[in-house]
Amino acid sequence: MRSPLVSGQVAAGLIATAMTAMMATGPIASAQDAMTKYVRYNLNDEVSFGILNGTTIATLDGDPIMGAAPTGKTVALDSVKLLPPSDAGKVFAVGMNFASHISSASDRPPPLFLKLPTSLTGSGSDVGLPPDANNVHFEGELVLIIGKQAKNVSEADAMDYVFGLTAGNDLTERSWQGRDLQWMRAKAADGFGPVGPAMVTGLDANNVLLTTRLNGEIVQQENTRNMIHKPAKVVAYLSRYFTLKPGDMIFMGTPGRTSSLDDGDVVTVTIGGIGTLSNKIVR
Repeated sequence: MRSPLVSGQVAAGLIATAMTAMMATGPIASAQDAMTKYVRYNLNDEVSFGILNGTTIATLDGDPIMGAAPTGKTVALDSVKLLPPSDAGKVFAVGMNFASHISSASDRPPPLFLKLPTSLTGSGSDVGLPPDANNVHFEGELVLIIGKQAKNVSEADAMDYVFGLTAGNDLTERSWQGRDLQWMRAKAADGFGPVGPAMVTGLDANNVLLTTRLNGEIVQQENTRNMIHKPAKVVAYLSRYFTLKPGDMIFMGTPGRTSSLDDGDVVTVTIGGIGTLSNKIVR
């Protein structure tokens, strides 16, 4: 079996790239910094972070949001299990944020709900549906990841508190959504929040293309420039009422139409610069 550790000239080049990226981003990165792809993964029952370079991960000595440095080692991407790219304590979500899906008034507060950290799962993981979940829909979304504590921040400063971006799939059981008092079960059941594959700095959250595919066919595609409630507005609004902590996530809403998923369906969410989140639905 091939060892996941990589050495020699390839490793040296990757580490040099990683060190350059770390110097560029520092402990807190923002949308203005150079693009770097960070991943969180499990290898041999140990959770670690690294910088993704193609099919190789340059390992870090800690969480990049809190400040981390390259260890000088690398692992192969195909030797690890990808996890949600941050250790989120809170998971917020915006509803009705694209006119192509459902509109909300732009001059009103953003419509918000909560998902649970236990709903999150990484790219490549199967999503096992509860036996009575018979109307689960995909919802491809952009996800913001908070980089430093935010409380009562202004809209002008809000994006300084965002570390990076990732892709998400806000899986939703429509029957439960319409029947329950709150959307907790419909939106936050275990596995209903796939995110990944990486959290990426250096991208403009207001201008990336989101594409959702169901079994290879495009079912959603729209640029985030069409979001009704922009990321800065959402972060600032949330910070009035909640203390945002490093690693917290904000799902930014889905465009277009959605449909029910069947056993064996594969949903992928691709966002320019971030990569492709992929999960199989299993009953």
